[in-house]
Amino acid sequence: MHIGAMIFLTDRTIGPGEIAVELEQRGFESLWIPEHTHIPTGRRTPYPGGGELPEEYRRTLDPFVALATAATVTQRLVLGTGIVLVAQHHPINLAKSAATLDLVSGGRVAFGIGVGWNEDEMEDHGVNPRRRRDHAREHVLAVKRLWVDDVASYDGDFVRFGPTWSWPKPVQQPHPPILMGGAGGPVTFRHVVEYCDGWMPIHGRRNIMTKLPLLRSQAEEQGRDPDTIELGVFGSPADAAIIEQYAAAGFNRCVIALPSAGADEVRRALDAAAAAVEAFVV
Repeated sequence: MHIGAMIFLTDRTIGPGEIAVELEQRGFESLWIPEHTHIPTGRRTPYPGGGELPEEYRRTLDPFVALATAATVTQRLVLGTGIVLVAQHHPINLAKSAATLDLVSGGRVAFGIGVGWNEDEMEDHGVNPRRRRDHAREHVLAVKRLWVDDVASYDGDFVRFGPTWSWPKPVQQPHPPILMGGAGGPVTFRHVVEYCDGWMPIHGRRNIMTKLPLLRSQAEEQGRDPDTIELGVFGSPADAAIIEQYAAAGFNRCVIALPSAGADEVRRALDAAAAAVEAFVV
């Protein structure tokens, strides 16, 4: 089991370089940084966690810039977008940013993706909330073409570009692992099976374990070996018993949630988590 950590980094929290060093020194496998490009003040979309939207959502750092900073002060730490809202990025720019990060980090990127929940936010990017999964699918398929093909092109409903060159290519071949976030369901799993390397839902949002048979059956129906789909979970408590349950179910990565806070509070949280995760850090 790999143990990672996710944190909403903002202009008021511990810095990306500092948290990266703390994690690598403590033996953590990965650092995951969420993304929100902005938060419209209208707030028509309710927060999925219930209650008021936490302050850190409106102050998030750009994940690629933050992870590039983390790359410069670490040697082994996996650098994960957790998650990047792929429908809200132009795929040509997104492919360039992620491939550049993989290059400068020596091949340490994990490309966590999602479709998003904030309809106000995605509409500002020209994304129809009712078709956000279709947007995201085409964006990822186009990114993969730009990563893999020397001369790439794509012709879809939302993304179109003719034969083009785009370098750098990712260091990881054929590309960094693409890991879909979000609750499991028939549509999500169809997308996971078609163009992703794994599924990483959020702990506590849904009964994750009950969804695994559906994921396996959809993989088999689409002609893919279910065992090729990597399983991870975001936001797991630093609880050895819970981590063990995920390990027994076939998950190979648990990402614990750290407070969006200053350096002292984050270090205290890491100290409190140490005993629970010590047996699983590899």
